[in-house]
Amino acid sequence: MLDALHIAATGMQSQQTNVDTIANNLANVNTPGFKKSRVSFTDLVSQETRQLASTGIDAVAGLGAATRTGMGVGVASMGRVLDVGDLKKTDSPYDIAIAGQGFIEVQMPDGSRAFTRGGTLKVNPDGMLSTLGGYPLKPGIAIPENATDMTITADGHVMVRVSGQSTATDAGQLELVKFPNASAITPMGDNLYRTNDNTGEPIAMRAGDDGMSQIQQGFVESSNVKLVDEMVSLMVAQRAYEANVKIAQASDEMLGMINNLRR
Repeated sequence: MLDALHIAATGMQSQQTNVDTIANNLANVNTPGFKKSRVSFTDLVSQETRQLASTGIDAVAGLGAATRTGMGVGVASMGRVLDVGDLKKTDSPYDIAIAGQGFIEVQMPDGSRAFTRGGTLKVNPDGMLSTLGGYPLKPGIAIPENATDMTITADGHVMVRVSGQSTATDAGQLELVKFPNASAITPMGDNLYRTNDNTGEPIAMRAGDDGMSQIQQGFVESSNVKLVDEMVSLMVAQRAYEANVKIAQASDEMLGMINNLRR
């Protein structure tokens, strides 16, 4: 009975984590570049039990065949689903999106590295092309103060035209990186991510080299959250939580019956 209560508790805790994750996905359904999360579950270590034997040699020892019972469920991992969201046309020269897989490296103030899927850019006070939060993209790309036009090609070249010039000059090239296990990447907020022990080291790649991952100027990537899918997942999680509550209630009632037998 106590095992049943514990097992039901693990089920409720796991489904609560699942519901929290789904709620965060739904809250970010309109957040540009947002990548939804998914919870993976695993069964907990089972325990070996023996039942009393009624016949045979085992009856002398009082033991029967061993059986194994599970001890509930736990959260195995929470990973990012990196499916590319729909690209929304904005026509703004400072909006970029990655059509395909990959990230753009960002230099943080403390010298650490972060990564982004794009979004709205700007020129920071130091004249560097940066994220909306002011963090420069790597490799550093300087935009002249007298720039009148900026074009970012599909392979990441930043072409800048300045006042008094008829032709654009190449200010640098945005580079993409990928990871051996990109789904394990850790979100930092502001459309930024950081690596961890599970992602592996970033691998440099150039936009367009694989024939798929290209940089699209004048577009932003929409959230890859699908409202209908999340609502269905929420209903399934809710029903699973309710089932575990009923198991806990039934176990409690059975314990109450046992206690009443002593009176």
